[in-house]
Amino acid sequence: MPDWLEWTTFGLVQLFMLVGLLGLLVPIFPGLVIMWLAALGYGVAVGFSTLGIVLFVLITLLMLFGSIVDNLMMGVGARQSGAAWLTIFVALAAGILGTILLPPIGGIIAAPLAILLLEYARLRDWKQAWRAFTGLTVGWGLSVVARFAIGALIMLLWWLWVWKG
Repeated sequence: MPDWLEWTTFGLVQLFMLVGLLGLLVPIFPGLVIMWLAALGYGVAVGFSTLGIVLFVLITLLMLFGSIVDNLMMGVGARQSGAAWLTIFVALAAGILGTILLPPIGGIIAAPLAILLLEYARLRDWKQAWRAFTGLTVGWGLSVVARFAIGALIMLLWWLWVWKG
């Protein structure tokens, strides 16, 4: 591969990696998937060495884990604050539906609102409903930090692939 093409490939993949990483700060943006697709594109363009295969498998596992960590952390946060499992599952469904019907902010509004309203309907206590709402949002905030850290690790693994592969 000529040097100019190698540098162009590197630059494009790096751009997509950065877009994916910074996109992780926006809830519902599939930043980890974008980073994974960039790594896949890099592997297809330059070839998969043994190290490249190992690193791509690690990148794939991190992407899969990072893609579910936000839902886990939100659910755990809400559950620790007293929300019922049924409420958490309905809030998750509301978040997905909200994202589909009103992208990109529909899910951001629907999931916490569903927790608040459903917990109030269940307990008839705004204070307890607010605790569940707060637990969900704190879990969500922590998941953003976790996903960003996973994205940074994906980028580091890709850099290792570029320089050692």
